[in-house]
Amino acid sequence: MGGSIRFYWRAARGYRLWPWRSPYLRWRIETYTGKPAEQVGLGTMLGFVLGHPGRMLRFARWCNEMARWRRLSRRPALSAFAGPEQE
Repeated sequence: MGGSIRFYWRAARGYRLWPWRSPYLRWRIETYTGKPAEQVGLGTMLGFVLGHPGRMLRFARWCNEMARWRRLSRRPALSAFAGPEQE
């Protein structure tokens, strides 16, 4: 859940109380649904989020996985894919 909240926090910067006004989030919905970004409003945003719960959950899991990989890349010795230690 932390990864998806982190994504929202970054994506809605400047529009956190009004995410449907965020140009980035509007563009993301436009590329996913095909509806022009100028027509994306509160109703469209809520309809999208509430209308696709499975996809939103899958996106939240993906965000968490990317956050995990980012943390592990800072400490490669902890990564499951760390190769043999270099001497």
